[in-house]
Amino acid sequence: MADAGTLTAARPSSDIDPFSRENIRAPYGWHKSLYDAGPLVWMTKYGVWGTARYDIAKQVLDDWETYGSGAGVGLANFHTEKPWRPPSKLLEADPPDHTPRRGVADGVMAHSRLREFRPVFAEQAKLLVDNLLAKGEIDGMDDVAKPYILKVFPDAVGLGPEGREQLLDYGNMVFNGFGPLNDTFRDSTAAADAVVDYIMSCCDRDRLDPNGLGEQAYKAADEGIVTNEEALFIVRSMLSAGLDTTVYAIGNVLNCFAEHPGEWAKLRAEPSKARNAVEEVLRYDSPFQAFFRTTTRDVELAGQHIPAKTKIMMSLGAANRDPAAWENPDVFDIDRNAAAHLGFGFGIHHCMGQAMARLEMQALVTEMAKRIERIEPAGPAVRAINNTLHGFETLPLRVHAA
Repeated sequence: MADAGTLTAARPSSDIDPFSRENIRAPYGWHKSLYDAGPLVWMTKYGVWGTARYDIAKQVLDDWETYGSGAGVGLANFHTEKPWRPPSKLLEADPPDHTPRRGVADGVMAHSRLREFRPVFAEQAKLLVDNLLAKGEIDGMDDVAKPYILKVFPDAVGLGPEGREQLLDYGNMVFNGFGPLNDTFRDSTAAADAVVDYIMSCCDRDRLDPNGLGEQAYKAADEGIVTNEEALFIVRSMLSAGLDTTVYAIGNVLNCFAEHPGEWAKLRAEPSKARNAVEEVLRYDSPFQAFFRTTTRDVELAGQHIPAKTKIMMSLGAANRDPAAWENPDVFDIDRNAAAHLGFGFGIHHCMGQAMARLEMQALVTEMAKRIERIEPAGPAVRAINNTLHGFETLPLRVHAA
């Protein structure tokens, strides 16, 4: 356990376990408990500091020099623990090493480059909605979120069609690895060797479509900006950043509108609100729950002295419902300006796939709003168990044609 400094009555502590299966399924209760405990709370279960406050989370995410990513962005502290996998050359690196790699990744995934995919996403959304309306009763995950993202995103990157289902297994393993090495993590690594072999081979240049986004990373290697090995890891990072989180986000979109038919009616009346609606879902029911940083020096934060090499957990799901940052934060309102949410992180390590995710979700939500009159629950949903991601395993729904 890390050194918390000298704990006193003024230094609140909590025995909350964010990674228990009960708390994974229903996080908003413990979010409130952490928020109420104080702006910065010593979490005794894991020996880390934690915050549920928006302003503190944003401050930490924005200051990479004080709160680094190089010692891991999950619970594991690479100063004292061996990483369970090779650290990401993007996510778990800080400048100066991080800078050229991130520059290439941001260039590949720039919104200006991705605009060319809008008609492709719209066409795939149309085909998907055709299928949903033909069925009537659907599962939001197996019939909507997974097939849509497993089609449009790997196509854009330039992956071949074989083995794509393993992308979700890989992402599940990676995001579980940001938490403790508990049963949830161990269950997700059951087929690790086969999954990792697929991921590494499918990212090879000779396996990618030369017209896809992945090829752009290798062109940066041709120019000497990054090495060929770094280009491969950039493509791999694209796959982990752009799949599971978006799949979970789409499930949360569907559930939010099934539970709030009045908001769906508002969107139906003005499908142009799809962009705003997506941002509100990402705030209200964030698919990405927490990130960690590690202090690079002794620091004072929220009135607490924190020694160097100490982990801080930022509960992004809680911060996105901070009443100091949002009016009526527990109300789902697609007219809210939610653009400042932390659902994609913040600072130099913000989610590299966020522009793509937004375009994909906006295309799907717009098409559904034009053609689906109502989305209703059709049975009990089952929450997925993942140490970092928040969403559904199954989501039975009924859709009615407009």
